Amino acid sequence: MHGLVNRALQGFLTDTYGKDTWEEVRSQAALPFDGFESMLHYDDRLTEQTVSAAAAVLHKDAISLLEDIGTYLVTHPNLEPLRRLLRFGGDTFYDFLQSLDDLAGRASLAVPDLVLPDLHICHLHRNSFVLEVKWPVPGISAVFLGALRALADDYGALAILEFDGAGGGIERIRIELLDTAHASGRHFSLGATAT
Repeated sequence: MHGLVNRALQGFLTDTYGKDTWEEVRSQAALPFDGFESMLHYDDRLTEQTVSAAAAVLHKDAISLLEDIGTYLVTHPNLEPLRRLLRFGGDTFYDFLQSLDDLAGRASLAVPDLVLPDLHICHLHRNSFVLEVKWPVPGISAVFLGALRALADDYGALAILEFDGAGGGIERIRIELLDTAHASGRHFSLGATAT
């Protein structure tokens, strides 16, 4: 697993719950180091151990924890560059959904050795989609569910998003887009702003 993924998990725990919580999680996960390094690669087992330990320490189920991480990735001020990368997917949440197949390519422009989950968006009908997520570590769709809910708010869209099952190594999220301009959303400009 790329260190950026693990570092995001560590950042979520530290920023949300404090350094003492991270230390407790690190201890329970039996990590042989103080923290993850962003540009290193780690065995997937370490990521799974860390998620399990965090769920135990926080008295949460792993799926809820992963969904909270997805929300954190889009909303926390420390991760504004990630939000900007995601928002380059389109002017509206509808456009963004249509661009999800290209997310891994956009991310590789920033970090060439970062391997993201395989994403495939299926447009069922007018405003109904299924996002298929394939990743070797189970539960990744929960991260995307949290991130997509936060992005819908970010765009000002009204959407219903829910886990839609798993099978064959693929996890699915059902997306019903009810209104693309429900609220004003957060400010975002594709062009650089003058200072």
